[in-house]
Amino acid sequence: MKTKSIIQMAVIMMFTAGCAQASSDPLGKKALVVYFSHSGNTREIANQIKEITGGDIFEIVPIAPYTGDYDTVVEQAKRELASGHLPALKGRVTNIGQYDVVFIGYPNWWATYPRPVAAFISENDLSGKIIVPFCTHEGSAMGRSVDDLRKAVPRATVMEGLPIRGNSVKGARAQVTKWINGLNIPAKSR
Repeated sequence: MKTKSIIQMAVIMMFTAGCAQASSDPLGKKALVVYFSHSGNTREIANQIKEITGGDIFEIVPIAPYTGDYDTVVEQAKRELASGHLPALKGRVTNIGQYDVVFIGYPNWWATYPRPVAAFISENDLSGKIIVPFCTHEGSAMGRSVDDLRKAVPRATVMEGLPIRGNSVKGARAQVTKWINGLNIPAKSR
């Protein structure tokens, strides 16, 4: 009787461990969630994606921070985009090569991703990666950011992204989960 109970317990533990592993990696690939957040909205979605996928997370932080004043940030972002400015960033992803899927998150500024994201892309070889964009916005959805990502990383597979309105990020968990579960991640990127 005691041996039977031990065997049953071992089978239950193996099954439970297998389920936990499967649920922490719904993509079946090693994921990195990279994001730039000015107001905290994109950070909220990035953390939800990290929790759902079990991936690692990296925040893109410019050395010179943006001001909190909305109008000033809007004008600065416009100037940076027009000039192609690439701000210096704090920190680096130490081994980008270990990741198969890279979620890239950002607020939609001037219909595309902000220049700190462009700086991250320029500093990291994303060739062969599966790029999954997500953004927060106040009415402009993804803008042209997915097309811009495809131009910036032509040797990667860039998936369609998920736009989330900034004022709804706290209640977006079900939407984010559904999106991740519905991603048709290719077996192999280009």
